[in-house]
Order: sequence, then C-alpha cells, then structure tokens
Amino acid sequence: MKTLILSACALFAATASLAKTGWDDDYEKSLAKAKEDQKMVLLDFTGSDWCGYCIKLDEEVFSKSAFKKFAKENLVLVELDYPRGKNLPKKTKEQNDGLKGKYGINGYPTIILLDSEGKEAARWVGYKATLLDELKDKVKAPAKESAK
Repeated sequence: MKTLILSACALFAATASLAKTGWDDDYEKSLAKAKEDQKMVLLDFTGSDWCGYCIKLDEEVFSKSAFKKFAKENLVLVELDYPRGKNLPKKTKEQNDGLKGKYGINGYPTIILLDSEGKEAARWVGYKATLLDELKDKVKAPAKESAK
C-alpha cells in the first residue's frame, strides 16, 4: 500500500511539472529574456487549480503542439498563478499580487501580450478557443509594420 501511494505521488508530481514545460513564473527574468531574444511576452494570469476556464484554456490551447511550436519560436511564456489549493513561494506570491494590481486584473484567465520592451500589445479576458490565431495576428503585425 505504501508503495502504491508513493508511486501515485511520484506520478502526480511528474504530471504537474509537465504542465509547466515552456512556462516560467519569474516576470523580470522573462522580460529580460524577451528583450535579449527580441520576442514578445505572453502573461497568463490564471487560477490553475480552481478556475474552470483557465483549466480549459490550458487543455485546449496551451497544451496543443501548434501553440507550443508557435510559442517556442515567438514568445516568452509567463504563468502568473493565483491557486487556492496550493501555496506558492512567498517571493512568487508577492510578485504575482503586485502584477495583478499593475495590470488591473479583475478576472481569470486574463492573457496579456507584451512587446519585447514590456509594453502591452494586446489583452484577452476569459476563455478564447481562437487565442492562437489571434496571437499569430498580433505577433506578426509589428513585424509587418516595421517592414514598411
């Protein structure tokens, strides 16, 4: 029985860490990386363990290979989580609370696209099945404008 419980815990831990693949939770580090790589930043304000539409967005958009491929080539991904059933490290919680105020977050999920300088380029509130297509339009638009 003890082995079964330990195996289940290990499987859960492995699964939980897979959900974070490609995403960071350090805002400042991510902004610096985006500036260095000349990429845009995607902020995901989420309630990962309680918000139904956040979970649906993760399952139906963020976990898909098309999104992952696009993100790897174009974005720095930052998850700003506000869980109810797990505790975040104090530094992460303080950061996320500050960013919630800075960006005026009133609901989840809220997705914010920043340019490589950290300026807001677009915002989506709520679940959007078409998020990837809309992101592609927003990410490609600055490149088209600078080519003119």
